[in-house]
Amino acid sequence: MNTSKNVEQVSEQFVERFSELLDEVGKNAYTVSKEIGCGNSTLSHYLTKRHLPKLIIAIKLADYFNCTLDYLLGRKDENYATEFKPCPEFGKHFDDICKKLKVSRSRLHDDTNIAESVMRYWIKGKTKPSVFSLTQIADALNVSIDYLIGREA
Repeated sequence: MNTSKNVEQVSEQFVERFSELLDEVGKNAYTVSKEIGCGNSTLSHYLTKRHLPKLIIAIKLADYFNCTLDYLLGRKDENYATEFKPCPEFGKHFDDICKKLKVSRSRLHDDTNIAESVMRYWIKGKTKPSVFSLTQIADALNVSIDYLIGREA
């Protein structure tokens, strides 16, 4: 199936949405970086498409702008944000979702090209997924990123 966008497309959508959100609140990346507690060059790198944000920074930005991760990353054009709960440990939550939806890691690999060993590392808590990997998994499972990470209330 593999209908996910590539990393450049996700980065482009994120930069476009992030820039719009900065304009809406009338602030620049430097000011927001100080307010959310990350280095000022970090957000600048995102705006120049050098990197996609790490999950923890994406969550801080979504909280700051009171929006869903899907909205922030340009996956959805409407922000349905209300309240969010603290994210549980990703690995266990991801494993529970796979079981609940009856989706094997093998199938997710086929749909996303994310190695099963990488998913095992997530489940064991050895690594955390990238924002790009989360968009691929969310697309494959037809769920929101906020649901995927346990942020949806």
